[in-house]
Amino acid sequence: MIRSEILRDIAPILRDHLVVCNIGLPSQELHMIDDQPTNFYMLGTMGLSSSIGLGVALAQNKTVISIDGDGSVLTNFGTLPTIANNVADNFVLLIIDNGSYGSTGDQPTYAGKKTSLAAVAKACGCENVVECQDKDTGEVLQKAINSKKMTVIVCKCDSGNIKVPVITKDPVVIRDRFMTAVQS
Repeated sequence: MIRSEILRDIAPILRDHLVVCNIGLPSQELHMIDDQPTNFYMLGTMGLSSSIGLGVALAQNKTVISIDGDGSVLTNFGTLPTIANNVADNFVLLIIDNGSYGSTGDQPTYAGKKTSLAAVAKACGCENVVECQDKDTGEVLQKAINSKKMTVIVCKCDSGNIKVPVITKDPVVIRDRFMTAVQS
């Protein structure tokens, strides 16, 4: 499976929760698959989906799922020790690890080579870390949500992109509707 197939598979699970989605193609794919006011699409700032998601989780009680990529997590390695040391049991970090920088042309990342993001998350102190295969992501995600324990999921999948339109919503509109969803 590729990232867009995983997003399509987990969209029904995401619908009931606050979602912060990684910059570029992941946000565009999720927007095309199942646009929801509870989705915050990153249109800038590579590597900050997990940090923003943690902040939203710490600020309120609803479940927050941050969808990040291996390339973005590698860009902002400081996010994993920050998550480990600021536990929010309403937070799930889903790292879709396709071993590439998918939005910029599928250049390989180190996560596609020797670096294990699951091992790094554990070394940073994250207590609930699960590595899964693409086909098992929905089940693993639902189990993490049900556990009510902060969880880092590293989903291993194939690299590849589909053609998707850019998000034409104004960033202010995306922010405002997400903030309304957070407050409701």
